[in-house]
Formats: sequence, structure tokens, C-alpha cells
Amino acid sequence: MEMLEFVRQMTAHPAWKLLWPLFCGLGVFLMGLVLRRFLMRSLSRWAAATKWQWDDLLVAALRGPFVLWCLMAGLYVAVVASPASTNVVSISGKILSVLWIFSLTLVALRIADQIIRKYGTTLAATLPLTSLTQNLAKGIILVVGALIILNSLGISIAPMLTALGIGGLAVALALQDTLSNLFSGIYVTAARQVRVGDYIKLESGEEGYVVDIAWRSTRIRNLPNNLIVIPNTKLAQAIVTNYDLPSKDLAVLAEVGVDYRSDLEQVERVTCAVGKQVMQEVPGGVPEFDPFIRYHTFGDSSINFTVILRAKTFVDQYLVKHEFVKRLHRAFTQEGITIPFPIRTVIMQAASPASAATQGKEDKGGQK
Repeated sequence: MEMLEFVRQMTAHPAWKLLWPLFCGLGVFLMGLVLRRFLMRSLSRWAAATKWQWDDLLVAALRGPFVLWCLMAGLYVAVVASPASTNVVSISGKILSVLWIFSLTLVALRIADQIIRKYGTTLAATLPLTSLTQNLAKGIILVVGALIILNSLGISIAPMLTALGIGGLAVALALQDTLSNLFSGIYVTAARQVRVGDYIKLESGEEGYVVDIAWRSTRIRNLPNNLIVIPNTKLAQAIVTNYDLPSKDLAVLAEVGVDYRSDLEQVERVTCAVGKQVMQEVPGGVPEFDPFIRYHTFGDSSINFTVILRAKTFVDQYLVKHEFVKRLHRAFTQEGITIPFPIRTVIMQAASPASAATQGKEDKGGQK
């Protein structure tokens, strides 16, 4: 009876009207934390039991925001339990609803970013991993979240879209170059003719590895490790040689010349043997490729031919050709095959007696 009387006195006290909402909100918040712990454990066990990795990303993305959601639920219950007016409760509910949708949008942004980064190589055929595609994905999620927030506030979207359509023409004229680069970047990314990591060469002479395709420009890192920035419109209109398409491996051509007195069958046999050795031992060579040669020119001092090798990537050709020249020179020296110096034969025609006498008279007249 004493306990019941104490409770009655507590509830009748004026301060109880402030303490009761606080207790209710705190109780909901603590219950949410308990629920979060149980739910996170269950989701973590489920994610660990599966072979996919997207569920691990989902669990990691929900850990932090779940505490915020528990706090928001506690605040809403506290406001409802308080003696506040109906308008205050309604406004508080709308504010918390907007915050909840906004937090969900941020969670979706984080999950989308992690999925694009983690599965970028797997999804490369449909969604190339560039800063442009990442920003486009984030932009779409933000637009959808903003539309949901506006709809929850009871704001009509149709008039806003009409106003944006009218004002968009002026914006498009003002940002013509920027929008041109943006859509050119989307085209280059979607066409899959230039990809991040490819080694390309432009008709103007710039060449290197594609580092990134952004909303305005494409960055290329050349072999001296300098960065080349090319506007997307220029790249979309340029003639581009992509050394990684249709495959990364490429033919390596080496020009060689031998003496006219050489046994061409022996030259071909020795050259192909050296080429096969280079293919199997030098990093960057294609071991299963069989090198071959093609004679093509009777030069001034040599019979010239082309050796066809193969490298795994564009940059590998330099080491392959370097080792091939060294080993071929050593093999030719051992086999007695000569790579001749440039030689030119000059034929001097003897002058006739009459012309010699005439030349002598001219010389004497000149001396006089």
C-alpha cells in the first residue's frame, strides 16, 4: 500500500509531466539498442554462412545508422508522451521522418559505393569502374531520396519538374561545354572502347594508361609517370589506338639484316630458336607463341627480314625486344653469321686521252 501511495504521489507531482516522456524515450532507446545487438548478431551469422559478399557490406553499413534510428524512435515516443500540442507532435514527426529517409539515403549511398568498388572488376562489362559511374550512381540515389522526402512532406513534384524544365534550357546554354564533356564521358564509358587501365595512343601523339574517366576530363598516365588531362569531348572525337583491345597481347616486330653470303636457312633456324628462348624465359613474353621470320628486302648491304615476336602487354615489348637483340647478336657471333655494316660500291670511270688533254689546257688557261 505504501508503494502504491508513493506512485500516486509521484504521478501527481508537476515534474512527472516532464519525467514521464523522458523515461518513455529512454526506454525505447534502450530497447532499440538491445534489438540492434540481437539483430546484428543474427545478420552477422547469416552473412558469414553465405558465399556472397554483398550481405557483409549490408551488415557493415547498418551498424552505425541503427543507433541513430533508435535515438530517433526514442525522441518521437518522448514527444508523443509529452503534453505538447498536436501541431508540435505532427511537426516533430515530419522532421524525424525526413531525417530517417535521409539516413536511409546515406546508407544506400554507402552500400552502392562499396558494391561498385568491390565488384567493379566483375561488373566491368555492364558498369565500368570510373569516378563518373560512381558519381552517377550516387546522384541517382540522392535524387530518389530527395523525391521521397518531398513526397513525405506533401510537396507536389510536378510544378518543380516544370520549373526545372524551363530553367534547364538556360542552364544548358550557360554550361554547354561542361554538359558536352559530361555526355561525352558517359558515351566513352558506355561504349567500352576506352577503359580504365587500357594503354591508348591518340592521333595527336599523347599515349599512356587511362587512370580515370571523370565527368569533365579523362586522365592518362604516360610512361615517364606524368599525368595527361584530356577533355572528354576531345577524346570522343579523336582517333584512338587502344593497345589492350581486342586483347592485351600484341605482336612485336624486330628488323634484322644479314650478309648476302649467309645461309638463309641457317639464319631462319637460329633466329627462330633465339626468339622461342626469349618467349619462354623473358618476363612479358608469350611462352606458347612460336616466333617466325619473313624475308622482304634485298638492301644495299644486307638481306633484310622481320622477326615476329609476341608480348603480353604494350610495355612488355620493350624488354622482349631488348633481350632478343642481345641474344640474337650473341647467337649470330657464335654461328658465324654476319650483320654487315652499310656498304656502298663506287665505280670510277677512267677519262679518255682527248678529254684529258682538253682538261689539261683548261687547267693551264686557268693558271694564266
